[in-house]
Amino acid sequence: MQRAPTSPERISVALGLCVLMLAALPRYLAGGHETRQILIVAAFALVAAAAIVQWRMLSSTARQKLPALLKRLIVMMLLGMIAMGCWHALFTDWISWQVFISHGATLGVLMHTLSLWWKKERQAE
Repeated sequence: MQRAPTSPERISVALGLCVLMLAALPRYLAGGHETRQILIVAAFALVAAAAIVQWRMLSSTARQKLPALLKRLIVMMLLGMIAMGCWHALFTDWISWQVFISHGATLGVLMHTLSLWWKKERQAE
């Protein structure tokens, strides 16, 4: 079976990765890790460019699915922030806000990606 070269789901995950990379930047700025900052900015540029190219390849019907997927991504990011806030409040000492948003964004993108995968698995059954 030939898979489509692009999909709105892939673009939403790519945009989630872009948000994740931007959320990680303050953590490395505060730590003075210039090399990691440069690598994150370069990776952001590549992923954003790939998302733009994929968006241009989408059909108009597929583009109409993207706003709902982006709303889902936002909800998952917020749930990730809430979950990480609870986790760090219960199990760790105070961490910086930079680490908190980095962890919350990571969990949010992970939950978004897994929810898309589970949805696709259910549809295949």
